[in-house]
Amino acid sequence: MKAFVLFTIVLGFVHFNNLNAQEENIKADPRYWTTHNSTATFEKGSIHLVKKGEGSALLWLNDINFENGTVELEIKGKDVRGQSFLGLAFHGSDNERYDAVYFRPFNFKNSEKKYNSVQYINAPENVWHVLRNRFPGKYENVVNPVPDPNDWFHIKITIDTPNIKVYLNGSEEPTLAIEKISTGNEGKLGLWIDSKDGWFRNVRITPKP
Repeated sequence: MKAFVLFTIVLGFVHFNNLNAQEENIKADPRYWTTHNSTATFEKGSIHLVKKGEGSALLWLNDINFENGTVELEIKGKDVRGQSFLGLAFHGSDNERYDAVYFRPFNFKNSEKKYNSVQYINAPENVWHVLRNRFPGKYENVVNPVPDPNDWFHIKITIDTPNIKVYLNGSEEPTLAIEKISTGNEGKLGLWIDSKDGWFRNVRITPKP
């Protein structure tokens, strides 16, 4: 029997149309998620997201409108160059338009590429190569502390439009701090990959009061 991931949702400005608004602990269930260009398997306490075609793949949380707050989760990629891109999409209006913060685990310990380890994008116009060319070093950075690129690591993303801060493995100093490009301050929230697959678990959402 498959084991469902436990997701803790601290309710505030996050609204679920299909769930009991008084619940705080919510088990992941395929009925509450929508895949785009992907398949998702809920098993052994984690979500395995697999990309199906060209472009990015998403797993949107249904019936949620996220504004500002904190999202925490654990993710796992792999140390294979150019084959592991995974993170979080937020303030999405559809499958093409959203903000995202994602990681390149294969760069974590690469002395030449370490400054390309964590990335912010605003799809579809401001993707990584556009931002790197126009604003070198502004929307990507090293990760600190440096996790094992083949193991689970914890991320915390604070969103207080327009400010975005990203923290790793309990650090009190952000590994990335930027102002987001998009002007929207609410929308869809989901898991994001742009590689063959990625793993996710233990998501916690805390809306800003």
